[in-house]
Formats: sequence, structure tokens, C-alpha cells
Amino acid sequence: MPSSNSVRSRARERNSVLTRPEFISLNQPLRGGGAGCPSESRGSARRPGQIKHQTSQPSEEPTDSGSKDRREPIKMPEEDCMLLNPSFKGIAKNSLLAIDISLSKRMGVCAYTSSSWGGCRSMVALLALTGHGITWIIGTIVCLTRSNTLAGQEVLVNLLLALILDVMTVAGVQRLVKRRGPWEMMPGFLDCVAMDIYSFPAAHASRAAMVSKFLLSHLVLAVPLRILLVLWAFLVGMSRVLLGKHHLTDMVCGFALGMLHFSLMESVWLSSSTCQTLISISTLSWSPFF
Repeated sequence: MPSSNSVRSRARERNSVLTRPEFISLNQPLRGGGAGCPSESRGSARRPGQIKHQTSQPSEEPTDSGSKDRREPIKMPEEDCMLLNPSFKGIAKNSLLAIDISLSKRMGVCAYTSSSWGGCRSMVALLALTGHGITWIIGTIVCLTRSNTLAGQEVLVNLLLALILDVMTVAGVQRLVKRRGPWEMMPGFLDCVAMDIYSFPAAHASRAAMVSKFLLSHLVLAVPLRILLVLWAFLVGMSRVLLGKHHLTDMVCGFALGMLHFSLMESVWLSSSTCQTLISISTLSWSPFF
């Protein structure tokens, strides 16, 4: 029958702080410590006297490069590291980005034909095509060639310049940010032509906001048509989110960028005489030479 002293020593050793799981790694020897290290690491925790005695001994130089490499600590990849004291700004930013990505993935119900709303994918893609840059640029040029009034040509020339400004600005920002969409998809042929390859900002949302505001400001439309125009701009922006091409923040920033393009175009509005000069140069019918 064990004595009371041995029972007390085992209880004291069991309640020792160094035997806890979080402190066991501090008592284990280095990996390259020799043949006796594995059995020693699997044993009980060292006592403070043993630790002090070992730390007081000078460390021996490794005999070869292999043991030196084994003694070096393993560096974890940067993405696997955890920031122990992040700032409030960093926490808020990462949380908002996580919410944005999660909601955008859930709303991508038409991303593939096998998605929950995959049967409506062709209809949503057709709606998104109505806000494509190539569609609007070609349509504006066709209307400009058929227009016979100076006021109509003035509006169409300024609209064409606004569309070109929108395409170039959005393409430049996308090249700088290079943010991918919530679903990894290859851009289509028309997207490559219009330089709409990346996700931020949403080019369709920017174009729809700019065009709708432009038409509402320079065309006399009935109230139902004005409501339909605003609804069309919102649905065009949402269609790209449903197709899994853009995040929600991409759509919101696209709308804001489109309104900025409209304000910029209004500040540099070209007069009717300037528009006629541009039309004459583009059609090679400038009166001083022909």
C-alpha cells in the first residue's frame, strides 16, 4: 500500500502548472537534440531545477548543416498567421468584407445553370446586356447618324463622350484594384472588348446610373417612363450580382461612379457648334476643305 508521502508527491506533481497542456511545449527539448529527446519529451514535465541547470550550460555547435537546418524554427506562411492585436479599423474592415462576400455569394443565384435560379440565367443575362458599354456606344452612334436636329445631335454627342469616359474610367480602376468576383468566372467576349474583366467597380451599374440620369435630365419623359428608367438602372446593376459577376459593394460603388461621370459631363457640356464640328471631322465633311 503506497505511503502518504508518495500520494502527496503525485498529487502535487499532478497539480503543477508545468504539467498543463499549454505549458508542455515549453518543457520539450529541441527537435534535433539527439536520440534521447523523443522519450524525454513524452515523459513528465521537467522540474525548475533541471530547466535552470540545462539553460546554464553553453549550447553546442551543430556538427553538420543538416542538424543546423533542423534547429531553425519553421516559418509559417503569412496567410496562416494570426494578428494578435488588430486595430478596430482592421476588424471593422475585415468584418464588412466578409459580410459583403457572404451576401454576394448567396445572391449569386443565377451564377450557373445548376444554381437555384439557373433557369432564369438567360433572361438575367439579357437584362445585363441592355447595360453593356458596347451596346450603348453602338446604339448611340446609330441614333446619331439618323438624327436631323441640332438639339438631338448635341445630346447624342455628349452622351457618346460620356459613355466613352465611363468605359475608360471603369477599365482603369478595375486594372488598378484587380478584385475578383464572388464566383470565379472567365469574362465573356463582350466583357473583354469593353475591358470589363475585373469586379470592382461594376461597369454595368456605373453605366446604367449615368445613362438614366442623363436621359432624365435631357429628355422630356412622362412619370411612368421616368420610374421605369430608374427601375431599369437598378435591375441592371442587380443582374450582375445575380450572375455572380460582382459583389454588392461593387454595384454600390458603380452607381456612385456613374453619378460622378454624369456630374463631370455636365460641367464640360459641349455646345451645339462644338458638336457639329466634331461630327464634321468624324464624317470627313469639314466645310473649309470640302
